[in-house]
Amino acid sequence: MQKNAAKKDPENSRSSRSREEREDRENSKDRENSKDSKDRMHGKDPVDRMEKKPAEAGAAGPGPAKREKDAGADRRGGPLTGRIALVAGATRGAGRALAVELGRAGATVYVTGRTTREHTSEVGRTTETIEQTAELVTAAGGTGVAVPTDHLDQDRVRALVERVDREQGRLDILVNDLWGGEHLLAGSVFGKKSWETPLADGLRILELGVRSHVITAALALPLLVRGRAPLLVEVTDGTAVFNRRYRENLYYDLAKSAPIRIAFGLGEELAEYGGTAVAVTPGYLRSEQMLGHFGVTEETWRDAIARDPHFAVAESPSYLGRAVAALAADPDRAARWNGRSTSSGELAKVYGVTDVDGSRPDAMAYFEDVVFGGKPGSADDYR
Repeated sequence: MQKNAAKKDPENSRSSRSREEREDRENSKDRENSKDSKDRMHGKDPVDRMEKKPAEAGAAGPGPAKREKDAGADRRGGPLTGRIALVAGATRGAGRALAVELGRAGATVYVTGRTTREHTSEVGRTTETIEQTAELVTAAGGTGVAVPTDHLDQDRVRALVERVDREQGRLDILVNDLWGGEHLLAGSVFGKKSWETPLADGLRILELGVRSHVITAALALPLLVRGRAPLLVEVTDGTAVFNRRYRENLYYDLAKSAPIRIAFGLGEELAEYGGTAVAVTPGYLRSEQMLGHFGVTEETWRDAIARDPHFAVAESPSYLGRAVAALAADPDRAARWNGRSTSSGELAKVYGVTDVDGSRPDAMAYFEDVVFGGKPGSADDYR
C-alpha cells in the first residue's frame, strides 16, 4: 500500500484527483465520472457514453432491476442503500447469507450460481436456487437480481459484468464465494494422499476453488475500480494463520489458500483506487449441506454435538453475512483490512456483530487454541 501511495506519475495523479472529485459528487453523476476515469487509465479521450443511456432508457422507461432498486431504496434506508453488489456463488451457505445481509443493509445485489429452478449443478442439490436467494435479498429490504452464471465460462462472466454495467453503471462490492466442490471431498480428498486422489477430481477442485475466482476477478475488477472505494471480498476456508498447517490434501490446501493470496495481491493493486481486498472465512459453518450431513435442522443443530463435540462452536451462515455487511459499511475499511485475512469471529468482535442466537462464536480461535494448541477450554468458552 505504501509503495503504491508513493507513486507520483501523472496517471496516478489523475486517478487520485478523479477519486476526490467523485467523492464530492452526488451518486447520479457516478456513471459519467467513473467512465472518464476508466478512459484516462487506458490513455483514451474520455467518452461520455452515459449521456446516451438515459435517452435509450427513456423510450421504454427504466428496466425492471432499476425499478426494483428504487423501490427497495424507498422502503429501506440501510447503510448500503444505493450500493451495487455482486455475490458470485450465492446459491446456498455463506454466499446466500452474504447476499441477504448486504440486501438487508440496503444494497442491490446480483446473485449468481449454477443451480436454478430449471437446472441443477454438479453439486446435486435441488433444494436451493439462485432465484430463492434473490427473493430472500428482496424480502430482507434490498433488491435481489438472479443471474445464472457458471464462473468457469468466461463468456458468461463477461456477459454478467456487462449486464451490471448496463443496468447500474457501476459495481461497488464484489464477493467471490465460488466453490461447489464439497461433493468431491469425502470420497476423493479427505484421508487420501494427493497421489491417491483421482487427478480429474483434484484438478476440478482447483478449477472450482481457484480458477473461477481468478476469472471473475479479472473480468469484474475493471468495472469495480470505476467506482469509489471498491471492495473485493474473497471467501475461503481458514485464515492465513490457520492455513499455515496442511489442510489434509494438496488440492484442498491449494484451493483454500489461493483466495487468501488473491486478496493480498489484489489489495496491493486496489490500494491506489482507495479500494479494499480482504479474505474472509466462516468458522464451523451450519450450512444446508452440513446440517443435512448431521441429519439436523437449524432449530435442532445442537443434537449434532453428540456426534461431533466441536460442532458446539458452529455458527449460522448469517453470522459471516452480518460481519461482512458491517465491514462493507465501514468508511475506514481500507486502513483496517486491505490485503488481510480475517474471520467471522474477528469481524464480529470489531463491529459488535452477533449470530442469530445472540452469541459471538469464534471457531478459528477455538481450533487454534484448544483443538490444535492444547489449551484448556471448551467450545462453549468460545461462543
